[in-house]
Amino acid sequence: MPVATGSIASKLYRRTSDALLFEIRRGVLQDGMRLTETAIAQRFGISRAPARQALAELEHGGFLKKAAGRGYDVVAPLHPSGPCPTDALDTEPDLKSRSAWEAIYPDVEIEVVSRTALASWRINEVMLARHYGVSRTVARDVVARLQERGIIRKDASARWYAPALSETLINELYELRWVLEPLALQKAAAHLPDGFLATLRAKIETAMATAQVSSEQLDALEQDLHVDLIGRCGNQPLLRAVSLPQALLVAHHFLYRRTSDLFESEPFLPEHLKIITLLQEQDVAGACEALVDHLKVSRERAMRRIRAVAQTIAPADLPYLERL
Repeated sequence: MPVATGSIASKLYRRTSDALLFEIRRGVLQDGMRLTETAIAQRFGISRAPARQALAELEHGGFLKKAAGRGYDVVAPLHPSGPCPTDALDTEPDLKSRSAWEAIYPDVEIEVVSRTALASWRINEVMLARHYGVSRTVARDVVARLQERGIIRKDASARWYAPALSETLINELYELRWVLEPLALQKAAAHLPDGFLATLRAKIETAMATAQVSSEQLDALEQDLHVDLIGRCGNQPLLRAVSLPQALLVAHHFLYRRTSDLFESEPFLPEHLKIITLLQEQDVAGACEALVDHLKVSRERAMRRIRAVAQTIAPADLPYLERL
């Protein structure tokens, strides 16, 4: 299974270096301007280690020079005296459009979720920040997103943990889903744009006609029904309630990849198709009933996938996760 490593921190320093180089070449950072580790770390939401590495690389490339006091001064000539790995950079990097927490979040999410097939896990924000070379603020943003996705919660001592995907938890979450999602579906049915259901139906039929559907496609099809369609219900408090048990959708993103051979063909596809067909026929009550049936049988399949995964994975230790 994938294991997060220090490579994420190296990506952060590289993205920081690229962003600064772009600004130097465009004149945003002008000759003689002072750059310090602290200021760069605060600006990009990273720790001082990748900020220091980014500045050192730009100095090596001739874009900065050590200042008389603290930090570095920008060098105006755009013809570096030494090699620079980012010398061919001509377009603006995406560091501004993707915050530091977004850069590391997918890795943290998959590392946490994959391990919940085995046990519950405590999350240490300080060690999370240190492991990825980011600030405590960024680590808190990652934790907040994990909470928003329903992956982690607080215990009686107000400490964050990711609960194990036990049979009891799976039952509770699915029971909540088959109460809330049909209500959201009923409300969403009146707000679907023209062609929306036809597009979803075409995707499902294409997948059903495909010999081997990828885990990414399965994940996207789950999102189509249980997030995009239901998300059009227009009731924000209801949607917040619906999002709580949808940590299961995040888990399935991992489970589909690890259990692709568990079923000869993906069972949820004809179930989704039935729901979409009933909605197209304007049988909203029938679609809601079909959704409940789908969620009830999905519960048993989810447990089969979790048991299969638990028997095959042996995740490496991570400093920010403690097994409970």
